[in-house]
Amino acid sequence: MRILILGSGVIGVTSAWYLAQAGHEVVVVERQPGPALETSHANAGQISPGYSAPWAAPGVPLKAIKWLMQDLAPLRISPRPDLNTLGWLARMLANCNHRAYTRNKLRMLRIAEYSRDCLIELRNEIGIEYDHRAQGLIQLFRSQQQLEAAAADMRILDRCGVAYELLDMAGVAAHEPALARVSDKLVGGLRLLGDETGDCYLFTRALARRCEALGVEFRFGTEIDRLLAEAGRVSGVATSAGVLKGDACLVALGSYSPTLLAPLGIKAPIYPVKGYSLTIPITDPACAPESTVMDETYKVAVSRLGDRIRVGGTAELNGFDLSTPDSRRINVEHVVKDLFPGSGDAGAAELWTGLRPMTPDGTPILGATAYPGLYLNTGHGTLGWTLSLGSARYISDIIDGRTPAIDTEGLSINRYSR
Repeated sequence: MRILILGSGVIGVTSAWYLAQAGHEVVVVERQPGPALETSHANAGQISPGYSAPWAAPGVPLKAIKWLMQDLAPLRISPRPDLNTLGWLARMLANCNHRAYTRNKLRMLRIAEYSRDCLIELRNEIGIEYDHRAQGLIQLFRSQQQLEAAAADMRILDRCGVAYELLDMAGVAAHEPALARVSDKLVGGLRLLGDETGDCYLFTRALARRCEALGVEFRFGTEIDRLLAEAGRVSGVATSAGVLKGDACLVALGSYSPTLLAPLGIKAPIYPVKGYSLTIPITDPACAPESTVMDETYKVAVSRLGDRIRVGGTAELNGFDLSTPDSRRINVEHVVKDLFPGSGDAGAAELWTGLRPMTPDGTPILGATAYPGLYLNTGHGTLGWTLSLGSARYISDIIDGRTPAIDTEGLSINRYSR
């Protein structure tokens, strides 16, 4: 089959890899001049199956009110939210109960664990390099209340067979020695043994080159205008370079997917949740993280990527705004200075912002649609890097008519029509 993949972030490129490996003619269409130049460009660097969880959780509405009032707020909502923002928030809040949280987290873990295994298999197969480390992730707790609240997540991790360790401060420092210097600020952590760290941008660009060697065609600098439907079937896409025809179209456009799908009557509840990151040159390796830590108070991750530190986090609901105000830089910069003082040259840091395509239940949208020939691999939120390989292999199986290696329950867009 000739398959058009719309989008060349990590989701689009990994999808191209598996579909090309299956013998298909693959064309990737992308408006940017190269791969991984939007949301995949400078994310937090986490490959975190163990940390995969929906934002919609019990207690989040109350926490959100407190976050909005913090000086270093991990959440910010536009003072004049539009109807799209309010509608998405309402759907997310409807998932903030124990039953929905457990269901959604189990779905996400199903994809995430599979994805991590796919990544290891791919890495061993082709020897791809991307500043990766496989030393786990530590979820850091600054209060006893946070430590106690982790019990609910640990029960779900047990149910899914995810390896973890609950650590006191001595245990935290054993894995992240630099944190011994700030032990008075922390009470412990939850270490997720199977989580990894890596540069998503380096990985995606390297894999894109491997895709080209397999015959994948990349159409960069090409704006996507609309999907073409003929006799109830999607047959191609209209672009700034003309009409492209294919036997199947795979939408992997992240936050921009709903706009493309809406004219066909497909309502994908994906919201562009804005996040920020800093990339900081390491000046003292002994003061820097060994792998990845997630500060539960500020919802900011700090990762080691070769000779750099990547600090990423915060959530801003303000539509498609991509400005980078200094106030948000302060938010992420505070965490790395507070936990790893003296580790890097913050003055030489690169500030970046991107839009995470978030669904109200946290689970991405994978699979076929009501239109023959149209498939979705989108809505991965903050976990695109974590879920990418598994999602791509899954959708390749769906398009090929093979039975996926993981359960399909609750992964398609049909879950929103119930």
